[in-house]
Formats: sequence, structure tokens, C-alpha cells
Amino acid sequence: QVQLVESGGGLVQAGGSLRLSCAVSGRTFSSYAMGWFRQAPGKERELVAAISRSGGSTYYVDSVKGRFTISRDNAKNAVYLQINSLKPEDTAVFYCAGKWTRRLGVGANETPREYDYWGQGTQVTVSS
Repeated sequence: QVQLVESGGGLVQAGGSLRLSCAVSGRTFSSYAMGWFRQAPGKERELVAAISRSGGSTYYVDSVKGRFTISRDNAKNAVYLQINSLKPEDTAVFYCAGKWTRRLGVGANETPREYDYWGQGTQVTVSS
């Protein structure tokens, strides 16, 4: 069974930074594409960034390009999301998600149901 545990959320002022981490259990982490989703109150869960199995390919939704950076460390079974220049509209619960795949690249505009494993979420609140 694959388990994901996020950490690193918190309350931060606009313009600040956070680094979210996701620890993943399991021996085949390098076979999983990973993504970070966020869900704001009253809104659907959306993919903000994704990374391929090797980390060689990444995807970002337009609204976060240049501010968010996804990375992974397959030796540590971990995936990260560096968030810079935070805006109040970034306030949301951020979820780490993973899916087993043979694909070497990363998809775009993926939906939550395309991912098999989920963490419990970590709250990010940005004050203005």
C-alpha cells in the first residue's frame, strides 16, 4: 500500500515562500508520476504541478508558472513543491498525489481521478 504524507503548509504573508514536502512509502517510488493539487474553499481540486517518474519532465498550470517549482528525490521517496511570491488567491489545501505509470513524460491538465494515491492535505493560507 502506498501512503503519502504532506508537510510544510502554514500561514504566510503575501510575497512570502513555502516549501511543501510529500513523503511517499513504498519501494517503487520511481515508477510513480507525482502531482500537487490544490483545493480552495468552494472550488474544485485542480492540478498545479506534476513531475514525471525520473523528474526530467514537469508541468505547471499557467497561474503558477514562474512561482512554483516541483521536484522529486527518488532516493528519498519524496516530492517537493517550492512556492514563491505567494498570493492570497493561493490560499488552499494542497494535496500530494501519485499514480503508477509506464509513461516517461508527464501529462497536462490532469484531473484528480487520474491519480490513485493521495495524501491528507496541508493547509496554505496567504494573508494580504
